[in-house]
Amino acid sequence: MSKILLLEGIHPIAKERLSEQGFDVSTVDHALSENELIEKLPGYDAVGIRSKTHITQKVLEACSHLKAIGTFCIGTNQVDLLFSNQSGVPVFNAPYSNTRSVAELVIGLMISLSRRLGDVNSGAHKGQWDKSAKGSFEIRGKTLGIIGYGHIGTQVSVLAEGMGLNVIYYDIIKKLPLGNANGLESLNALLAASDFVSLHVPETNETKNLIQKTQLAQMKKGSYLINASRGSVVDINALAESIKSGHIAGAAVDVYPKEPASRQETFTSELQNLPNVILTPHIGGSTEEAQESIGREVSESFIQYLKNGSTNGSVNFPQISPGVKAEGAFRLINIHKNVPGVLKEINDIISSSGANIKAQFLATDSNVGYVVIDSETALGSEFVGKIEALDTSIKTYLV
Repeated sequence: MSKILLLEGIHPIAKERLSEQGFDVSTVDHALSENELIEKLPGYDAVGIRSKTHITQKVLEACSHLKAIGTFCIGTNQVDLLFSNQSGVPVFNAPYSNTRSVAELVIGLMISLSRRLGDVNSGAHKGQWDKSAKGSFEIRGKTLGIIGYGHIGTQVSVLAEGMGLNVIYYDIIKKLPLGNANGLESLNALLAASDFVSLHVPETNETKNLIQKTQLAQMKKGSYLINASRGSVVDINALAESIKSGHIAGAAVDVYPKEPASRQETFTSELQNLPNVILTPHIGGSTEEAQESIGREVSESFIQYLKNGSTNGSVNFPQISPGVKAEGAFRLINIHKNVPGVLKEINDIISSSGANIKAQFLATDSNVGYVVIDSETALGSEFVGKIEALDTSIKTYLV
């Protein structure tokens, strides 16, 4: 029976689904440090995390037995994907499950900024009666510029257009526009034309400090910035200065360069106590619907991989979807270095053992090869050991 550890308060549906399939599941409601992971993981075959736990090369080297990692969120930058791949550990995520939740939050933040809801709400709680139209606007007829026209960006586009906004977008990859949205050829053109700018890009070397002093200066005076993507994308100090100067009329930020690991840590930001600035604690995908959907999606990936060997949906691994093994069949998994002649060596071992192979599935990437073998003949530990002993083998086991 495979054992799975779920961290960071992953939705209970994940444990429920995995337990129904016969897995032994343990849960922890917070993130674990590198050393804590190294101490904890030796008893488990797979681990599920959210955004705060980091699976580093050091963790993977110390826990070479791990078979799979699940990030119960969209992002996977908290896992060393390359070393996971080279270690024979597929990583699964949930690229679609929280899309709607993030998109709805962005729409809500746009309205809140244009009506200064953060400030007037805070004032009302203090007894202030700030009943004024000054600085408050409808979003209808304004222009929304979306940077990154992927799953979330396109959803924001559709919702915004339905509310009467003109939508433009910029993406480094050519994308088909939805509705009446228009793609622009440059980031600068988008910044200059937008009343609202909303960021929906991944964390990469290219997106680090994508929005800094120069880009903020190119935005329209009196425009608004929303970042619900990654904390590294915006230079927070530059944004704070632009708001203080009055060039940017307001900002809503959900992600930060440095975030508390738990509720026990104090959150600090240069954006605190600035006018018309809404700060939310990385809650873009934090709805009951999204978390349940993520729990179902990633747990299903675990089930399909650990029971059937399917890597469909993995972000760092060759894709194979061999289906459910036939009744009475024996299924072997082998992950090996992608060098010439490996499959011949494996097949030679199979032939010499007299095993009757029913099906064989193979896929490769630049680093590893992944083969799934179905046999009508029982595959004992000696057979598995011979394949595992090959110099090219990384992991070999039965499912």
